[in-house]
Amino acid sequence: MTHQFHIVDVFAEQPYSGNPLAVVVGENALPDETMQKLAAETNYSETTFVTPEPEADDGYRVRIFTPAREIAFAGHPILGTAWVLRHHVLHDATGPVKLNLMLGQVPVTFEVSAEGKDVAWFLAPPVTPGKTCAPERMAAAVGVLPGDIDADFPVQQFSAGTSAMIVPLRSLDALRRSQLDLDAFAALATEGFPSLVYLFCRQTHHPGNDLCARFFFEAHGVREDPATGNGAAFLGAYLLEHRFFPEPEFSIRIEQGYEVRRPSLVMLRARRVDGSYEVSVGGYVTPVVRGELA
Repeated sequence: MTHQFHIVDVFAEQPYSGNPLAVVVGENALPDETMQKLAAETNYSETTFVTPEPEADDGYRVRIFTPAREIAFAGHPILGTAWVLRHHVLHDATGPVKLNLMLGQVPVTFEVSAEGKDVAWFLAPPVTPGKTCAPERMAAAVGVLPGDIDADFPVQQFSAGTSAMIVPLRSLDALRRSQLDLDAFAALATEGFPSLVYLFCRQTHHPGNDLCARFFFEAHGVREDPATGNGAAFLGAYLLEHRFFPEPEFSIRIEQGYEVRRPSLVMLRARRVDGSYEVSVGGYVTPVVRGELA
């Protein structure tokens, strides 16, 4: 029995930008050990495994593996896997593609952009705010000066299963200079702060975009994500909570990945609904290669 093997770039306007993803589609489920081994050998941030036949609830069962372990939810694997199903299993069918994840079912919808490209969207899980961190301490942890942090907004934790610290910076120069200090983050972790950090600023590389961002973490030897759906969801809730934009709802474009030479574009919609946040994350998916896995 062979399995289709796809590599796609998510949040990418062209190949070899965005966040790479491997998707394996096969009628027979592979053993867990084999899926973990393939994810480790592929060595992308995530690899997904999906069956081409829907389950009773019309959803497609999806398993998400990092090189180190299986995880319940992640943004760019959701969008990339749904895109592969839509184009290579459902053959461009309209309507949402429903993914059955460990965390539950997630529908992915598709729109056509002004350029005629598919934009895939998913609704993020509920995001909640957490505690704040002194700007001086966070500045040391991310390699910037205290004055580089925008004092008009807090450094604050936001969570949705996983957690990240949101750090507003004043300039693109500060964003470029930022770098993860593992010792400083280890000290913060003893106080319950997460080791994932999402930095952003208003200045952008391209005038058509609204914010520029970097997402740092420490996992399987990688310290920076070229584009992140979960991080963008945290940011969307943060922007609403602190009225970063004057409107009660907004639709923005976020640049990411320039420092790791994979320029990415994450689309974000956010609004308040009944006192909580509703955040949708979207992006382009660009095919790179496909074949068969024996």
